[in-house]
Amino acid sequence: MSEENYVDILKQHLKTSVKKCCPWSRCCGMGDFRPRTVWLGHPEKREQRYPRNVINNQKYNFFTFLPGVLFNQFKYFFNLYFLLLACSQFVNELRLGALYTYWVPLGIVLIITILREAVEEIRCYCRDKEVNSQIYSKLSIRGTVKVKSSGIQVGDLIIVEKNQRVPADMIFLRTSERNGSCFLRTDQLDGETDWKLRHPVACTQRLKVMPHLMFLGDDLLQIRSYVYAEEPNIDIHNFIGTFTREDGDPPVNESLSIENTLWASTVIASGTVVGVVIYTGKELRSVMNTSDPRHKVGLFDLEVNCLTKILFGALVVVSLVMVALQHFAGRWYLQIFRFLLLFSNIVPISLRVNLDMGKMVFSWMIRRDSKIPGTVVRASTIPEQLGRISYLLTDKTGTLTQNEMVFRRLHLGTVAYGMDSMDEVQSHVFSAYTQPSHDLPASRVPAATKVRKTISSRVHEAVKAIALVHCVTPAYEANGVTDQAEAEQHYEDTCRVYQAASPDEVSLVQWTESVGLTLVGRDQNSMQLRTPSGQILNFTILQIFPFTYVSKRMGIIVRDESTGEITFYMKGADVVMAGIVQYNDWLEEECGNMAREGLRVLVVSKKSLTEEQYQDFEARYVQAKLSVHDRSLKVATVIESLEMEMELLCLTGVEDQLQADVRPTLEILRNAGIKVWMLTGDKLETATCTAKNAHLVTRNQEIHIFNSVTTRGEAHLELNAFRRKHDCALVISGDSLEVCLKFYEYEFMELACQCPAVVCCRCAPTQKAQIVRLLQERTGKLTCAVGDGGNDVSMIQEADCGVGVEGKAVFSSVFYFASVPLYQGFLIIGYSTIYTMFPVFSLVLDKDVKSEVAMLYPELYKDLLKGRPLSFKTFLIWVLISIYQGSIIMYGALLLFESEFVHIVAISFTSLILTELLMVALTIQTWHWLMIVAELLSLACYIASLVFLHEFIDVYFIATMSFLWKVTVITLVSCLPLYILKYLRRRFSPPNYSKLTT
Repeated sequence: MSEENYVDILKQHLKTSVKKCCPWSRCCGMGDFRPRTVWLGHPEKREQRYPRNVINNQKYNFFTFLPGVLFNQFKYFFNLYFLLLACSQFVNELRLGALYTYWVPLGIVLIITILREAVEEIRCYCRDKEVNSQIYSKLSIRGTVKVKSSGIQVGDLIIVEKNQRVPADMIFLRTSERNGSCFLRTDQLDGETDWKLRHPVACTQRLKVMPHLMFLGDDLLQIRSYVYAEEPNIDIHNFIGTFTREDGDPPVNESLSIENTLWASTVIASGTVVGVVIYTGKELRSVMNTSDPRHKVGLFDLEVNCLTKILFGALVVVSLVMVALQHFAGRWYLQIFRFLLLFSNIVPISLRVNLDMGKMVFSWMIRRDSKIPGTVVRASTIPEQLGRISYLLTDKTGTLTQNEMVFRRLHLGTVAYGMDSMDEVQSHVFSAYTQPSHDLPASRVPAATKVRKTISSRVHEAVKAIALVHCVTPAYEANGVTDQAEAEQHYEDTCRVYQAASPDEVSLVQWTESVGLTLVGRDQNSMQLRTPSGQILNFTILQIFPFTYVSKRMGIIVRDESTGEITFYMKGADVVMAGIVQYNDWLEEECGNMAREGLRVLVVSKKSLTEEQYQDFEARYVQAKLSVHDRSLKVATVIESLEMEMELLCLTGVEDQLQADVRPTLEILRNAGIKVWMLTGDKLETATCTAKNAHLVTRNQEIHIFNSVTTRGEAHLELNAFRRKHDCALVISGDSLEVCLKFYEYEFMELACQCPAVVCCRCAPTQKAQIVRLLQERTGKLTCAVGDGGNDVSMIQEADCGVGVEGKAVFSSVFYFASVPLYQGFLIIGYSTIYTMFPVFSLVLDKDVKSEVAMLYPELYKDLLKGRPLSFKTFLIWVLISIYQGSIIMYGALLLFESEFVHIVAISFTSLILTELLMVALTIQTWHWLMIVAELLSLACYIASLVFLHEFIDVYFIATMSFLWKVTVITLVSCLPLYILKYLRRRFSPPNYSKLTT
C-alpha cells in the first residue's frame, strides 16, 4: 500500500472515529480542528496556525473585566432595582433628595464587588503565569536551548526530565531507560494513580546514540521525518496517527497509538524523554476536558432576588392604591413613580452590603478554621452554599484515599495471616531458603514436623507466586549516573523504587519484600528475586498475559533458571478464578468475608508445565496471534486451554488507604441527608472496594453492579433489573453510563437519584461535569464537587459549590397620601449604613448550636435542606411584622408628637433605630461579644450624630423627658409582643436544635 493511499484511508477513519468518540465536539467548539502533519524539529513547516501553548483559567481579561463584573451584578433584579433607583434621581421631577442618598450606598456595593473580583482574578492570573513560565529544554539546530512552556510550538522537540510535568501533547520519540520504555503518572489527567507504560517510536529509539549528549543527540534533527496526527479531540484514552521517515531506505512507516503519546499534565515517572509536540493550547487533551470558568451565584442570592420581585410587586400595588385614593388627579403617572421611589427603602440597599460583607466574613472564617488548616477560599461569593447541599460528588483517588494500597490479608484456606502475624510468614519464607530439611521426603520427617513443614511450604509457594505474577519493574535512583549503575548492579535497597501500572501490584511486591522475597531486577525477558539469605533467583519470562477488564485476570509463564521448571502463575478476581482453579469448599466463603471488610481480593494459582506442554502451547499461541480473522477470539481460546485445573495457592487482600476521618465524615453526611456520589477514573473493582471500605454504603445495604452495556436493548434490560432493587447502591462504568444517558436519560437519573449512594468508575473528566449538570437539572438541588486533580476541574467548576483539596410603610397614607419623604438626606444613608449595618452584619457570628453538637447530630442539617429560614412563609411573617411595627411607630408618633413637625421625625426615627436594634437582639440564638459591641456601637453612633442632625431633629427636644418616655413607649409596644410570642413558641413548639441545647 502506498503512503498516499494509507494517509487517505487514515483520514477517512479519523472522520468516523472522532464522530464516535467525541459526541461533545460541537458543543466544545471543536468544529474547526483538523488533522495535521508535524515535521520533527521544524515548527516553521506548518500547514495551519496553531494556538499558543498558554493556560488561561481567568473569567475575564483586561478589557472585559469591568463590563463583565457589572453585567453579572445587574443581570439580577435585586441589583438592577437599586441601579434604577439611583438613575431616577437624575430626573428632577422624580428626585426625592440629594443624589448621594442613593449613589453612595450603591457605589459602596459596587466597589466591594469589583475589589473582590479583582483580587480573585489576580490570584488566578498568578497561578496561570506560574504554569506558563515553567522552563523546558528544546532541541534545535543550535543545540539545546531553554524555552518557556508558553513559548512551545507544534513541531518542537522537547526534553522532559523525570518528575517533570509534560508541557504539551507530544509523540514519544526517545527515552534514556535501557528497557526502551517509560512510565507516566496520569493522576492530574484521568484521576488514576496507576502508572501508564509508554513506548517510544521504534524508528527514533533505534537511532545512533550521540555520546556527548548521552541519548538526546541532534540526530533527531538530521533525519527527514514527520508525524501525521488525528484532529484534536477530548478522548484521552485513544489516539490514531503515523510516523514516517522519508530519508530511509526503504522509507519507514510506523503506526502510532495511545502507547506512543505523552499527554500534557502527565508526569514522567522514569528516565528522561524527548517528544515532538503535536497539540498546544486549547487543543490539548487536558484543556478540552476542562470547562470554561463561570460566574456562580448562590441559592440565597437567587431567593433574595425572587423576594425582591415580590416586594417590588407589592410596591406597585401600594403606589397604585395611593394614586387611586387621590382619584388619579393631575400628573398621576408621575405620582406613581414618586411613590415607588418613596417606598423603595422597603428593600434597603444595606441588605446588599450586609450580604457581601457576610460572605467575606464566612470565607475568612473558613480560612481560619483550625480543623481544616491550609484552606484557601477561591470564590468568596458562595460560601453559604455549603449549608444547602443535597448531593456531594467526590473523586476517589487523593480525595477519599491516599493513593496508597496496603497489603492486609493472606489466606491459605486452613490458615490466614493478618498484619499482626506477618512475622510468621517471614519465618516460613526464611526457613524455606535457609534450612535444607525442607527438601527431605515426608516419610523422614516426624509427624509433628510434617504439619509444620506443610504449612511452611504452602506459605513459601504463595509468597513466591505473588512475587512473580505481576508487571512491576524495579528502578534504582541515585544522584549520578555512575552511582545509579552501581546501585542497580548491587540491587541496593535504599535506591530502589517500584514502577507499575497498578498500585495494588506495587503493594503486593512491597509485601513480598517485607517478608523476605525481594524483586530486585526485571526487563522484558527476565526477572530476578533475592532470597532472605541474599541468593539471587533468576527467572526467564516466557509469556505474559496482561490484565484486561474483560478477562479480569493476568498470568505469566516463567522458567526457573536453576531448576529448569516451567510454571504458569495466574491471579485474578474471584468471579473468574472460581471456574479456573481446582474445586475447593472455602474459596467463595472467604472471598465474601474479605470483601465485606472492604478488601480487594485476588485469587492466586499456579500450574506446572513440562517442556513438551509449553512448546505445544507456544506453537498454538503464535499461530493464533498471526491470524487475520477473529484474532482476539483465537488467542483467548488458546490461553483458556491452559487455564484448567490450576492449583489454588492463596487469597490476597489489599486495601486502598483512606484519608483520615473519611469514614466518620461519610457517616455524618449520610445522617445529614446528603447523598454522596463517587466519580472516579479508577477500575470498577477498585472503586467498589473503596466504597465498601470507606463506608460509603452501610453494611446491610446491597450494591448493584450495573453490567456493561453497549446497545439500547442491553441498557433497557439492565435498567429493568436495577428497577427491581430497593435501597441499593449503584456501581456503573463510564461507558455504560454514556449509553444509558443517550437512550434513557430520564429513567436512569430517576432511578439513580433514589439510590443511597452512586459509584461511577472509569469516568472521563467531561463525564464528571455532565453528571453534575444532570443532577442540577433533574433534581433542582444544590451540588458540591470535591476533587484533588486536574481531571476534577470541570466537575468542580460545574457544581454549585466546588472544593479542591484547596421598616418604613405607612407615613404617606396618613399625611393626605402625599408623595413626600419623611426621612431625607443623611437620615436615609445613616439608617442603611452605620445605624443598623453593624448589628445586622454581626449575625454572621450567630450559631444555632455548637459545632460539636452539629457533628454529633448531623440530622439537624436536614432543616437547612428544606430552606425554612427563607421560605415564603417566613418571608410573609416578616412582612406582617414590618407592617405591624411600622404602624405602631408611625401612629404612635402621630398620637404623641408635639406641635412641630420636626418632633415626629425625632420620635419615629429614634423608635425605628431602637426597634431595629432590639429585633436583631431578638433574632440572635447564641450571643457573641462582638454582637454586643455592634449593638452599642450603632446606638452610640446615632446618639453622637444627633448633634449634627439639627436640620432634621430638634436637639433640645430629644433632651427632654417627654421625648424619652414617648420613644420608650412606642418601642416597647412595637417589640414587646414579639418577644412574648417568641417565648411562647419556644416554650410550646421548640425547634429541633433548641431541644439539644437545653
